[in-house]
Amino acid sequence: MPRLEPTGVRVARAGRREAHALHRGLCAVLGALVCQGALGLEGTAPPGAAPPASAAPAPLDGSGCRIVRLSDIGWTDVTATTALFGVLLRHLGYRPEITVLSLPVTYTSMKNRDIDVFLGNWMPTQETDRKSYVAEGSVEVIRANLTGAKYTLAVPAYAYEGGLRSFADIEPFAAELGHSIYGIEPGNDGNRLVLGMLRNNLFGLGGFKLIESSEQGMLAEVERAVRTHRPIVFLAWDPHPMNMRFDLRYLAGGDTVFGPNYGEARVDTNTRAGYSAECPNVGRLLRNLSFTTQQESRLMADILDGHLSPDVAAEAWLKANPSVVAGWLRGVTTFGGRPGFSAMQTTGKLADRLSLERWLEGHKIPVGDSIAVMIEYVKGHGRVLFDGLSAVIRDSVDGLTRLLRAIPSPLLILGAGALTWGLRRSVPLAVFVVAALLFIMNQGYWEATLETLSLVIVAALVSTAIGVPVGIAAAHRPRLYAALRPVLDLMQTLPTFVYLIPTLVLFGLGVVPGLISTVIFALPAPIPLTQLGISSVPTALLEAGRAFGATPMQLLWKVELPSAAPTILAGITQCIMLSLSMVVIAALVGAGGLGVPVVRALNTVQVGMGFEAGFVIVLLAIVLDRISRPADKAAAP
Repeated sequence: MPRLEPTGVRVARAGRREAHALHRGLCAVLGALVCQGALGLEGTAPPGAAPPASAAPAPLDGSGCRIVRLSDIGWTDVTATTALFGVLLRHLGYRPEITVLSLPVTYTSMKNRDIDVFLGNWMPTQETDRKSYVAEGSVEVIRANLTGAKYTLAVPAYAYEGGLRSFADIEPFAAELGHSIYGIEPGNDGNRLVLGMLRNNLFGLGGFKLIESSEQGMLAEVERAVRTHRPIVFLAWDPHPMNMRFDLRYLAGGDTVFGPNYGEARVDTNTRAGYSAECPNVGRLLRNLSFTTQQESRLMADILDGHLSPDVAAEAWLKANPSVVAGWLRGVTTFGGRPGFSAMQTTGKLADRLSLERWLEGHKIPVGDSIAVMIEYVKGHGRVLFDGLSAVIRDSVDGLTRLLRAIPSPLLILGAGALTWGLRRSVPLAVFVVAALLFIMNQGYWEATLETLSLVIVAALVSTAIGVPVGIAAAHRPRLYAALRPVLDLMQTLPTFVYLIPTLVLFGLGVVPGLISTVIFALPAPIPLTQLGISSVPTALLEAGRAFGATPMQLLWKVELPSAAPTILAGITQCIMLSLSMVVIAALVGAGGLGVPVVRALNTVQVGMGFEAGFVIVLLAIVLDRISRPADKAAAP
């Protein structure tokens, strides 16, 4: 006989059965996290607040959320955190797409809905960059992912002990500092603050100049200065491995420029408008994501000092910090709806077992490490040679620039017109050259043009001095030319940025790495054209010279070179044009010139400045081409 139960007990038991049925249904939809009792209500937390210990999973993202577009502005800390977030997304079944963009381009792209997430909004220094976008609602601030950061000018500890302790102390050290402050890429917010300080003559620094290059270019110059115990003032920030790599001190007294407490900063996570609502699961992850300065510095050290790719360093960091990752993944699921942390552990193990890519990466052939060791060896044992060569090249370019500046600009412009008429015998062309130079002066790019012209002239002279003799030797020795051809192809095919890495380390910032890269890029023009010209000398002329008893040297100077002159001059003209095309590269390593406004315009999305600088470069190219090209042969009657 069945046991009778009170009505209240039966109702309670029925309620529990319905609850278990509902629980099982939710399990089928949302996964094991609900079955483990993690389902709960989540309140709205303010940006920067820690996620609750037990958070309800966000709604599943739609198919349009699978691709997550991220911006990386090229700073190592932003590269590191962006790579970390990208690897995390990949484990969760998303497809991150990381694009390297400047800061203004990043915000413009977010407004245009071409970029979804930006993790590197340094505040308050980037307030001007983001203010209008936040005000109009095209960019949303999710939370601060890093607090306690610093961003201001710094010096090595020995310079600090020597009395260079504040912004007010920089000017008395002007001679030792070369009237220079070292920054990062043109258009960067920190550079803009320094340029404003110099322009307004704050702290008496109106006579100083800012050397703009890149983060790594600046740090290479700092390393050179530390090695020779030379004072240097540069942009510095924390987190960054530079704080562990160098014994540095932040300068006091820059509150009016960088803000109080040594430019105390935070880093915000930004998204395009409405992204968290459209993709709530990724939005939850972004609200959970935060770092410490120590965590970021460690990850950046793996990239910079350990020579690991950002993805490999990020993968290793995630495996070494499971408790931090678990906090980030509270309430976060995979793209398919499984609990994020457990799914990540499973997919990580499967990837380690099954991925050929991971296996090959784990057994990497040490090409890059070998080159790095070789460069370090050369740097350590050839310092005197490289310093001497650097001094010769720098003095040559700077000396030519000073000479051009010393000539009154009207006289220089008239001289260029007279030279054009003397070489080409064309009045319209001479008038065009004068008008073009006057236009360049009118646009405010005269000084930059003189700097670029000096670099191009010296690079063309060096390329010609090397290329023409090598071309002559290659014409007389076919086997030599056969061996040179693949080398010349490689010199023009290999990206020029690759040359900058070792030259920056060996020679530091300035015109030297820019000129060396320019020469390497331009040298393949005069060599093959000289070889072609010498090889094309008519046999009858050579036989006539030999018949009159000419020696090989007389044959070269009186027969071969005059006959091959038009072809050789064509090679030199190409060399000049190729050298001019490298002005942007020179700007990236602190050489100045017309490349600086081009890079600055690109990084700050200033269409007008970019067009002006580009048009000036085109005019200069036309002037040099018309002056240097071989004379046209007169038409036969």
